[in-house]
Amino acid sequence: MNTLFDRLGRLFEEGHRRPLTGLLSDSRFDTAAQPRAAAVLIAVTERERPGALLIHRPVTMRRHGGQVGFPGGVIDPGEDAIAAALREADEELGITPAAVQVIGQSDPYRTGTGYDVTPVLGIVPADLPLRPNPAEVDSWFEAPLDVLLDPANHQSRSAMWQGARRDYLSIEWREHQIWGVTAAIIANLSRRIAWVQDRVDG
Repeated sequence: MNTLFDRLGRLFEEGHRRPLTGLLSDSRFDTAAQPRAAAVLIAVTERERPGALLIHRPVTMRRHGGQVGFPGGVIDPGEDAIAAALREADEELGITPAAVQVIGQSDPYRTGTGYDVTPVLGIVPADLPLRPNPAEVDSWFEAPLDVLLDPANHQSRSAMWQGARRDYLSIEWREHQIWGVTAAIIANLSRRIAWVQDRVDG
């Protein structure tokens, strides 16, 4: 039986075998001499139409208030990206590390605010009972993976930021707008994982 873990793992491995140029990055906006290492968990639900779990940050947060993101944060001393992503997902949504089948870590994304963010891809059971931490999570939702990884849904936008026009991506699903760093991480991952094309070919 071709499980989701097998299929996504195969596509992940195939997509990461080859070098890619032109991956999105905000490094040109970052003036930090040494970026802080961080990690996020892209938790894919094991169901017939898999989805990915995303969160809305509380509007009261000093950084990224009200924005959509993946659970994650700074990598603590002694941790690697996978350990940090699993810890943060547990702290923010109550996803225990034992519930995650880790597939691997993808391309780090350099933010314009001094972070080097490593996305960690993993599988979690469908309808896993979640316990959002209200200090870090206002709400959560599950967006279909085929919507997120379809380049046709990655819309280019621009805005003024720090006195200059800045281009960014936006992904809209229902009432949710996924943009900035999170949308860029998804777009980079979509270049590694041919999820939509694999469905067509399969």
